[in-house]
Amino acid sequence: MKGHMPEIDGPVRLSKFKGGQSNPTYCVDVSGKSYVLRRQPFGKLLPSAHAVDREYRLIAGLHPTGFPVPTPFGLCEDPSVIGSMFYVMELVEGRSLWDGALPGMTPVERRAHYDAMVDTLAALHNTDYVAAGLGDYGRPGNYFERQVARWTKQYRASETEHMPAVEALIAWLPATLPEQTRTSIVHGDFRIDNMIFAPDAPRVAAVLDWELSTLGDPLADIAYFLMNWVTEPEGRSGVKGLDGPDTGIPTVDEVVARYCAATGRDGLPNLNWYFAYSLFRLTGIVQGIKKRIVDGTASSAQAARTAERVGPLAAAAWDFAKKAGA
Repeated sequence: MKGHMPEIDGPVRLSKFKGGQSNPTYCVDVSGKSYVLRRQPFGKLLPSAHAVDREYRLIAGLHPTGFPVPTPFGLCEDPSVIGSMFYVMELVEGRSLWDGALPGMTPVERRAHYDAMVDTLAALHNTDYVAAGLGDYGRPGNYFERQVARWTKQYRASETEHMPAVEALIAWLPATLPEQTRTSIVHGDFRIDNMIFAPDAPRVAAVLDWELSTLGDPLADIAYFLMNWVTEPEGRSGVKGLDGPDTGIPTVDEVVARYCAATGRDGLPNLNWYFAYSLFRLTGIVQGIKKRIVDGTASSAQAARTAERVGPLAAAAWDFAKKAGA
């Protein structure tokens, strides 16, 4: 740290943030200031997963553009220092909002926060990734083709039981890939609890957790965000049945209109295929958490509760596949 941040001196105190089930995340207190450290999980890692070096590169590329990400301070690729690669970044002061229902806010405040999220996602998709030095951040070709193959491989590597719904999705998704018409930076996990909001304004101060980011089809991000409107409210990002003027939470049509206006689109395609894909990918992610529980390397106390969602996620994915014509 001294090599990258000359003002650092004295003892370092570490405390683990809750969440961060995939890459353990810590608060670093040193010299009267606080920073954030992200490292790879303990234990054996799946191929291409937990690439904190990619996260760091993305943040370092986006930061000079003015897009809201923490200031990056340094990446350590030498695993002998703390046991794995890690990086250190700014601790952005602000509000973490875990519940998409935004309890305690007025309808006007809720609307302003949702508008800020939509505008931030549009700004990401409008970012000139080549000018940001990220022209080779993802492979060329159909994003969904690569992603379906990747998450099939990740699922197989962490499989703990036979699930017919997953097998059906593994067969159906590659056979029905939509055409990709645009390429942008894709966050991969754009939801309310992966943002820090300004302390006193409906503004996104920082977007966090870039582990799944790549170059790809921006429809993946907006469809993933819109899944909140078909997800039951459970104290997280789901807002099914909560939108409308009484609450201030915009409707799906209002979100789509705002996003399309900001990104120059004339509309979005039918989203059922994208919802099926998003839930298939989540199934793969949660299956990885379940496997780490089996192996004894899960990094979060919430991991066991999360792992119980594998079956319901797979079933929901297949339901959307059937709506899309499967």
